[in-house]
Amino acid sequence: MSEPDTVDVTVVGGGVAGLSAGTFTARHGLETVVCSAGGSLLRRNAHLENYPGFPAGVNSRLLLELMAEQAERAGCEFREATVTRVERAAGGLAVETADDDAWASAVVIAATKNETGYLDGVDGIELVERGKTFVETDDRGRTGVEGLYAAGRLAGKPHQTVIAAGHGAEVAVTVLEAHGEGFYHDWVAPEGYFTGRGIDVPPGVEEIDEDERREREAKSLAVMREYFAERHPEEPEQHPNAE
Repeated sequence: MSEPDTVDVTVVGGGVAGLSAGTFTARHGLETVVCSAGGSLLRRNAHLENYPGFPAGVNSRLLLELMAEQAERAGCEFREATVTRVERAAGGLAVETADDDAWASAVVIAATKNETGYLDGVDGIELVERGKTFVETDDRGRTGVEGLYAAGRLAGKPHQTVIAAGHGAEVAVTVLEAHGEGFYHDWVAPEGYFTGRGIDVPPGVEEIDEDERREREAKSLAVMREYFAERHPEEPEQHPNAE
């Protein structure tokens, strides 16, 4: 087993909830590792039609790619790995994978669909059986174990993509609030919005001038044109029990 390193946040699961959570924690400056085995349930969706911002719907595999790039741009490190064990450790939690990699993490956000076997070694976590297994949390994704959170479907949230994304973000903001550096909201304001009124720019916010705004908008348009220029090549994954 390799020598363990230490990170601020480990997100277990590279689906919608995990990518959303990782984007927020990484953008705030926390060293964030996203572990994904590549099996997001959203890949089975033929065409996603209820996600805000896409009036005619969007290819679900394309949405996952867009979210993954956003998380990477925010600063997430991606590790293609199956997490097999999370347990308490001095100063936080310890994470192990099927490839015998291991590291320490101050925070772990569990964002798998219903897989909970990697949490079996965590004393104090409560699992709930309702046909499938869920992790018992409060309304902000906190479990009974300090530093361990659950997001999205695993936390019992309704099985809707937008809800999973929103809850992932909410859990991440909860982590940021607990981190103690101050967090207002993730917002880019026009120059002078706060400072022009003699107000300090709040934590989590930045002001940009007109040139910077236009540059960012142009970059955004270029990225989206590239992603939507052609039909996405991947087909939906079928349910394993389908004939």
